[in-house]
Amino acid sequence: MASRDATVEPITSSVSDTMLTSETGETKLPVKKIPGDYGLPFIGPIKDRLDYFYNQGRDKFFKFKIQKYQSTGIRTNMPPGPFIASNPKVIALLDGKSFPILFDVSKVEKKNLFTGTYMPSTSLTGGYRILSYLDPSEPKHTKLKQLLFFLLKSSSNLVFPEFEACYTELFKTVENELNEKGQSSFEKPNEQAAFNFLGRAYFGSNPVDSKLGIDGPSLIAKWVLFQLAPVLSLGLPKYIEDLLIHTFPLPSFLVKKDYKRLYDFFYESAGLVLDEAEKMGISREEACHNLLFATCFNTFGGMKIFFPNILKWIGNAGPDLHRSLAKEIRSVIKSNGGELSLGAMEQMPLMKSVVYEVFRIEPPVPAQYAKAKVDLLIESHDAVFEVKKGEMLFGYQPFATKDPIIFERAEEFVPERFMGVEGEKLLKHVFWSNGPETEHPTVENKQCAGKEFVVLISRLFVVELFRRYDTFEIEVGTSTLGAAITMKSLNKTSF
Repeated sequence: MASRDATVEPITSSVSDTMLTSETGETKLPVKKIPGDYGLPFIGPIKDRLDYFYNQGRDKFFKFKIQKYQSTGIRTNMPPGPFIASNPKVIALLDGKSFPILFDVSKVEKKNLFTGTYMPSTSLTGGYRILSYLDPSEPKHTKLKQLLFFLLKSSSNLVFPEFEACYTELFKTVENELNEKGQSSFEKPNEQAAFNFLGRAYFGSNPVDSKLGIDGPSLIAKWVLFQLAPVLSLGLPKYIEDLLIHTFPLPSFLVKKDYKRLYDFFYESAGLVLDEAEKMGISREEACHNLLFATCFNTFGGMKIFFPNILKWIGNAGPDLHRSLAKEIRSVIKSNGGELSLGAMEQMPLMKSVVYEVFRIEPPVPAQYAKAKVDLLIESHDAVFEVKKGEMLFGYQPFATKDPIIFERAEEFVPERFMGVEGEKLLKHVFWSNGPETEHPTVENKQCAGKEFVVLISRLFVVELFRRYDTFEIEVGTSTLGAAITMKSLNKTSF
């Protein structure tokens, strides 16, 4: 479905060139000065912030600038700006061809850039800079990422049974509420199921049986808000909200007790992993803060955002797709003796394609940041841009993964997009994990340590859904982080 190949390494010839030959050797692209401006100090960043959140909205903010400057490489300010971020100036990369430079840690640095142009206080993470904020060049990056690999490997035997158990409970909860009220919110049951699953699969500990009880998801939500508030909109009146969460950081002491409750659960539950951390030369305390962050912010946060997205896109696609998925999933499980396994799921091409398509059309993390280590020449589809050492690069992921030059019907949800040989070739343009889908996390890169785990549980969610139901109906609303799904009906399996 690709109309042209768009994964091209940034060109590294002399910046004095005015025309450069592309990697294919077929065309020459002009070196262009990156258009756009940052406006007056202080005033420009605030104007861009108001446009980004309120006057235009995120997508229109970028679309307007692309049209204004006739370029997918643009200079702009990114929120939050004053007074939270000292330097809001970025070079925005808004196409699928220039975007991959953000993953090349030989050319860019990722230190303290996980949340963008600002970094939340380390008092929110026990005084430690967590793995997500470390550049691969920093010594602790290797050890901490190896620890997460150990966590994933040590828990692998529990993933299938615990996921089935926790999401069986979720579907029962939703069914009961549907029977009682005629509709059911997916949000809270999903969050509880996700957190229970992670506690049970990763650490063999059920959160609801601990001192946390059912409070885990709400404690996480509050803690995450204190970190991400500068780049969120809560739906409050414009100027009140802008002053309240975009101008000054929320004081971390307000969430200290909540965080301590989460920390105590992880410290008491993660003994095996903390023992391994000590063998690797990481203190139990630092390891615990990193395990909490990886589980609650990264993985739980991903499930909180992405599972509703899966329901949204599959639900809106209609009953024909539902029946096709149900038929594929059930027939494969039946042909494998009624057992679900990794091998069985590899025999479900439509299910796999649907999950990849949701990652493509609505990646759970929309923004990527990096700082140029050296002077760079970055190639877009129609130009080459000069970037100086030290300049901040920003990539808006939904524009990269919905690049119409790479993907036909780029704005449409196409369930079978990644099926077959030609479909699989497009996976190198799916970037949700801080790297291409065709590559894998290592200690040398910044790709999500749990990339394969997240793909696996997303597939499991679709499989568990269509093992039980032929079709379903939903109502889609909005929330601070993604879609708010209300289940309107669930039609149980008839074949």
